[in-house]
Amino acid sequence: MAPALPRPLPTKKISTFKPPSFLTYLSLEDLSLLPKRDWTKHFPETWSPGEQGAQEKLDNFFESAFSGYAEGRNRPDYRSTSLLAPHLRFGEISIRDVFQRAGEAAHLNPKISDADLRSFRSELGWREFSNHLLFHNPALASENYNRTFDAFPWGDNAPALHAWQRGLTGYPIVDAGMRELWQTGFMHNRVRMIVASFLIKHLLIDWRFGENWFWDTLLDADPANNAASWQWVAGSGADAAPYYRIFNPMLQGEKFDPDGTYVRKYVPELAALRAPAIHTPWLASPADLRAANVSLGKTYPLPIVDHAAARERALGAFKALKQGKS
Repeated sequence: MAPALPRPLPTKKISTFKPPSFLTYLSLEDLSLLPKRDWTKHFPETWSPGEQGAQEKLDNFFESAFSGYAEGRNRPDYRSTSLLAPHLRFGEISIRDVFQRAGEAAHLNPKISDADLRSFRSELGWREFSNHLLFHNPALASENYNRTFDAFPWGDNAPALHAWQRGLTGYPIVDAGMRELWQTGFMHNRVRMIVASFLIKHLLIDWRFGENWFWDTLLDADPANNAASWQWVAGSGADAAPYYRIFNPMLQGEKFDPDGTYVRKYVPELAALRAPAIHTPWLASPADLRAANVSLGKTYPLPIVDHAAARERALGAFKALKQGKS
């Protein structure tokens, strides 16, 4: 059995450095840390930077989303995650404190199952594992952990990369995720895996382009988690998902956003389409498209790649890589 983590120190026992009165110093506001991108206008709706905001997020999670977390964490269509990642990223809350308080909350609330607690704590563990990887592999964001992937035949497709970045791929769950990222600086974890798989395997674009984009736009991007997560999806990382595991964006949307709530929020041009057609608008009948005021190729793009063809191309590239290795 693994040893229990030591309890975090009470706040009052943590010494705080106080600069001498003759020194000048900057306030947080003076540092101008808040983003200046177009999505800044949505920032206050989601985030309250600082320790108080982190504690409020944690309290809200325990009260409204911890129960059922083990299953709910995969659903982007309703509040099911802690939203603590940016606060952990900037040290506004201690991961040890979160770990400890999660156990206390589960003990006090019988609706929080052992599976909920294990699942939540395991996510904290993955975060620490990523830091372990970075410590021993400082070039994690720029070099394949599995050097076999150095020979992978990545494509060069700037228009497809731009469409992915802007949420204009024609695959609604992918586009919803990329627009959520641009508008809020955050993306639901399940959707992160979907959009990453799409970029790497449907478009055959090097995972480092995705890692760079997340680094620029994702509030919780840090050198460890961001790089390790992208390499996990690419198949080139430690304990990574097999490269031949290719997410089907239509099935992922239907399974984890069954009513289309998440897509409607971030892809409003499809809002009037009923589920499940909202996840495959190119298969909707002309009558349904007219009723929803959707004109494919005009108000919403057609898919930039065919799923079946892209899947076969990715599998072929992986097969060629394996044969080259042998």
